[in-house]
Amino acid sequence: MVINFGAGPAKLPREVLLEVQKELVEYGSTGMSVMEMSHRGNSYVALHNDTLALVKELLDVPDNYKVLLMQGGGTGLFAAVAMNLIGKTGKADYLVTGSWSTMAAKEAARYGTVNWVVPKQDKYTGVPAPQQWKLDPEASYVYYCDNETIGGIEFESIPETNGVPLVVDMSSNMLSRRVDVKKFGVIFACAQKNIGPSGITLVIVREDLIGHAMPITPTIFDFNVIAKANSISNTPPTFIIYVMGRVFAWIKRHGGVDEMYRQSLKKSQLIYDVIEKSDGFYYCPVDKSVRSRMNVPFRVGGSNGNEELEKQFLKGAEALGMQQLKGHRMVGGIRASLYNAVTVDEAAALQQYMLEFLKKHHKP
Repeated sequence: MVINFGAGPAKLPREVLLEVQKELVEYGSTGMSVMEMSHRGNSYVALHNDTLALVKELLDVPDNYKVLLMQGGGTGLFAAVAMNLIGKTGKADYLVTGSWSTMAAKEAARYGTVNWVVPKQDKYTGVPAPQQWKLDPEASYVYYCDNETIGGIEFESIPETNGVPLVVDMSSNMLSRRVDVKKFGVIFACAQKNIGPSGITLVIVREDLIGHAMPITPTIFDFNVIAKANSISNTPPTFIIYVMGRVFAWIKRHGGVDEMYRQSLKKSQLIYDVIEKSDGFYYCPVDKSVRSRMNVPFRVGGSNGNEELEKQFLKGAEALGMQQLKGHRMVGGIRASLYNAVTVDEAAALQQYMLEFLKKHHKP
């Protein structure tokens, strides 16, 4: 059996995959696959609405928020957020702590003035203290990435913005811990890490922030258009939304977001414990206070990594069925992604392999 530690597209719950397999050819009593249905037919619209209702329930979304299903991935939302919100003052604050927030800030700069709340860094290993932030009181919004998938940095708490709308990219930790939606203006997450297959982005937006898109905003990225059409302004990726709904139902059956959080702590601690007790053989560059529960990057053979040892580590892991552990091309090394669908037993298997590799190759 393969253990998938990929960062995205990532593992889906096996229980969900088997359910989808069973319904692939014929969904319910429709006589056809979800992939064949009209996106405006009653059968599809019902499952579409069920999907939206489930995420509202799981996250306790207030009534003055809209849940949207949008296309273009997280990268598309980098542009959509700016085009829908920055027009208020022409300015926005970006709290950059890694690769994805860097890309978001650069995209937003095409539509207005972007203030980098903290100075640019060569390497991101933590989150600067709020006392070091330089927020612009005239910003239309403040943006941050809650979990940097590449660098393995996850915010401990929600930033304070003094009333300025807060926008967050939760692509790689959505539905892995409880979120106080009321503290945000916009929350978005591309699906392929924690909540479904690639091809859709979940967006939760406060109603007062809808309807202010710049004139240049493409219709497909206009929050107001998508909200009024219940996310069916054009043909949505119907099958992906169906699978996403099955993942939401799976989370609900297995204890909800609170249980996903408890398991995420167990899984990540198994790996971080080995790193911390390895006498420097395994090295994680991220400050302990903001180490991600979802994406654990580390080097093998010291702080700079030993390329030969890392190749051996990956080869040995693959022989045991552990796939997609190679670190992102921008940083190298190893990265274990521990999303909701990854089980505690699978994380424990990786821990055991790390201990065995340490014993074999480390010479104190």
